[in-house]
Amino acid sequence: MKIAIVKLSALGDIIQSAFVVQFIKKHFPDATLHWFVEEKFSAVLHETEGIDKVCPVNLSRLKKSPSTLFEEIKKIHAYGYYDVVIDMQGLIKSAIVSRLLSDDVRGFGKNGLREKQAAWFYSKGFAIPYDTPTTDRYRLLASEALGFSLSKEEVMQKAPYMQVMERPDFVPQEPYVIFVVGSTWQSRVYPKEQFAKVAQELEMPVVIPHGNAEERAFAEYLAEQSPNVQVLPKMSLHELKAVASHSALVVGNDTGPTYLGWANNIPSVILFGPTPPVRVYSDARTILLKSPSVVDPLKLNKEDYSIKEISPEEILEAIAKVTAL
Repeated sequence: MKIAIVKLSALGDIIQSAFVVQFIKKHFPDATLHWFVEEKFSAVLHETEGIDKVCPVNLSRLKKSPSTLFEEIKKIHAYGYYDVVIDMQGLIKSAIVSRLLSDDVRGFGKNGLREKQAAWFYSKGFAIPYDTPTTDRYRLLASEALGFSLSKEEVMQKAPYMQVMERPDFVPQEPYVIFVVGSTWQSRVYPKEQFAKVAQELEMPVVIPHGNAEERAFAEYLAEQSPNVQVLPKMSLHELKAVASHSALVVGNDTGPTYLGWANNIPSVILFGPTPPVRVYSDARTILLKSPSVVDPLKLNKEDYSIKEISPEEILEAIAKVTAL
């Protein structure tokens, strides 16, 4: 059987959803599995065990260059025909991509979609409400679409799936912590002064990746405040995966790179302000710290800056718990 998963973006969603691969391959060991993803995020899936081929597309360029539409359609068609396609994105664009690949497209039911018209392109839709916790949505869709059982407990016992075995030569040789300090919204960013207080209390090196000038300035501020902080060089997604793979702890905002810790079963403390703490399952190894604000998962408030109300002491207490295992 030839299976395609369509999950085009964004980085964090791709990282969070890729756990399904190992369970699909467990139940269909002889299946060929390809993953369709936006080109700019494709590197994060390279070397993911169970994915036989990463298939990049570049739909994001259509906003600036609509004339490239037929070129993209031709590229998608060139990947061939699939027995089953699972649209794990649930948007109109991902549904169209899915339909170009197969007549048998399976996705979320109408009430589980933000763009409900996507359901028009599915041969089967599964009743998974839109406000279902994120990891449950992926777990239920993958298992129901392919007709096998997958429990929350099984997912919590998952194997690491985004590891890079080669250790980067620019990270400390001793155990180190990653701070993920950026995010797509400013209201999801934990304040630098409070991050600095956490760093100052840690007895191990802290490394900080950055994806833009603002994040680099944030990292440099922390390095000025605490001698154990190291600002990492500009990195590729593959290098970022390698840094995460060899870390002892991840502390970060609700944003893509933070979830590399959960993907690789590394102790993690994840900070939430305006978003609900339901992105991944929490357990003794993964603590989700939420500010006091109330969040409506169907209508997020980008002006909710309550993340600053999480104290450094709360973070340090959570770190002590996840590293005591």
